[in-house]
Amino acid sequence: MSDTLNLPAETRERAGKGASRDLRRSGRVPAVVYGNNEEPLSIHVEEKELVRQLGTGHFFNSIVEVEVGGKKVRTLPKDVAFHPVTDRPLHADFLRVSKNAKVHVNVPVVFINEEKSPGLKKGGVLNIVHHSLDLVVEADKIPDDIQIDVTGLDVGDSIHINNIKLPAGATDGSHEADLTIATIVAPSALKSEEGDNETPAADA
Repeated sequence: MSDTLNLPAETRERAGKGASRDLRRSGRVPAVVYGNNEEPLSIHVEEKELVRQLGTGHFFNSIVEVEVGGKKVRTLPKDVAFHPVTDRPLHADFLRVSKNAKVHVNVPVVFINEEKSPGLKKGGVLNIVHHSLDLVVEADKIPDDIQIDVTGLDVGDSIHINNIKLPAGATDGSHEADLTIATIVAPSALKSEEGDNETPAADA
């Protein structure tokens, strides 16, 4: 499971664009904590720490304990807005979650045993349709990733959501009956060679 992250924060006394600009100039990022039938909480966090946690690669499928005013609020990051030019974070949204709540998360997929796939060994290419899965899981049981075994798969084979064993308690949140995650396809060079072989020879 993903580790719980801790993010120190301070309450925002002022609202509005001007106040947000002042915060960003001082190295802070305005944010809001909402949900769980409670009033939204306006906060700001240190930009450097937010960027560091974003760099972990699993920020959006981790529980983040926002510490504000000596109290810790269990949250799930829902959105971070970035500057279109500098990529600096401009604003963050966090959803409050109770201990046993079920949450929607996007969990990355990792393919294993590629050396045991006949299709890949003969030069086929793993065409990844979905790099992550939309899952509904308990907040305390969010997996770091979903491993997909490609052992025995040949060119033309597909991997569907129904072929994958999800973690205990997790369900597919995509609402697609037979979501295709990846296929093994012939490389373009191989396809062109096959096409050349099918072209009739010119008359002498």
